[in-house]
Amino acid sequence: MNVPERCAVIGILDDGWEGLGEESRRCLHEAELVIGAERTLALVRPHLPEGREWRALDGALAEVPRWVEEALGRGRKVAVLATGDPLCHGLAPWLIARLGEARVDVLPAVSTLQLAFARWKLPWQEVRIASCHARDAGNWSFSAGPGHPLSPVLRAVAQARHVAVFTSPENGPARIARALIDCGYGEEIRMRVASRLLLADEALFGPLTPQEAARREFPDPNVVLIERHGGEAPLFGLEDAEYAQRAPEKGLITKQEARALSLAKLRLRPDACVWDIGAGSGSVGLECARLCPEGEVWAIEKNPAEAANARENARRLRVANYVLVEGRAPQGLDEWPAPDAVFIGGSGGELPELIALALARLKDGGRLVMNFVTLENLATAIAAVRSSGFPWEVVQLQASRSKPILDMHRLAAQNPVWIVTVAKEGA
Repeated sequence: MNVPERCAVIGILDDGWEGLGEESRRCLHEAELVIGAERTLALVRPHLPEGREWRALDGALAEVPRWVEEALGRGRKVAVLATGDPLCHGLAPWLIARLGEARVDVLPAVSTLQLAFARWKLPWQEVRIASCHARDAGNWSFSAGPGHPLSPVLRAVAQARHVAVFTSPENGPARIARALIDCGYGEEIRMRVASRLLLADEALFGPLTPQEAARREFPDPNVVLIERHGGEAPLFGLEDAEYAQRAPEKGLITKQEARALSLAKLRLRPDACVWDIGAGSGSVGLECARLCPEGEVWAIEKNPAEAANARENARRLRVANYVLVEGRAPQGLDEWPAPDAVFIGGSGGELPELIALALARLKDGGRLVMNFVTLENLATAIAAVRSSGFPWEVVQLQASRSKPILDMHRLAAQNPVWIVTVAKEGA
């Protein structure tokens, strides 16, 4: 008996059997085991003869590779149904990674997004694609963390002016709209929704503002287009006054000059994971988040008023890859992901412990950068980093800013800042 070496992953849309190509229909007719979501199985079941086995993957996705392996091992032919193009945020890449590309054939249908853009009569070659087709994790917030299903959508919106989104019943257009509002977006955003494509009650909605979309219900299934028109803050070099700070005296903020040098010393990559300990108003961590659009920033601040300012600044800058914890470091830091870079702007008296923890958790090749304005904290930090055995340096930054005096200007000196950098090398 010849054992089939491949299973067929077949794309299908809501027009069901009528929309399938000849090869896809042939594979389904020959298949002895057909796997798919119950919704897609229902589209083809009436068109296939009796005697085959049907398995619904709803709630059992992890079992699919085993089902396929067992069936192929017994010489049975297998077809797996997926929506649209199975290689575009679909099942095929996941299945290929587990079975091997030589054992999987992919027969795509038109992508749901391709069909939606045809309905909208819009080009889509430069559109960023995101998916929130995942579990129900509730509404997004700044404490949700990078694992929230809507986080990839918000990251994409920050980087691209046009983002197409695969939704799910749990994470639909209204919830996406609420997340955009909570992240600080407003009139610069427009949303389009294409619902129930290829069905008799197909419908298009929009353009809508996030506020309008958040108040509506949209028929499932659907896809969303998010269009952003302007609204960007400068990527680097924000003025101190652009940040919300504690009044009447301005609160804890790393001044622009020290911030710029500290960010340079951190040597950030686009996908870096960064810790910001003693976040204050959030200026350093938020600029890290904007410089690391594919990464994430974990920040902690013990002062409730400063934490509130940091959250407000995150909304002003529309930064979604930023998790702010209100608490006293080092409490909880052992649960954070290992960082590529750590910034310490405030220690609350636990400086030696924080330095030891940061260097222990820091990935090889990472950087620890600290700012100090007092001799005592500088001396404590130097003693701690010298005992670590890693290379370190101190830069004293003394900046002066122009101030008007009568019809002229003078230079007013700011307090000196010591910037300590430790490179975790040779670990």
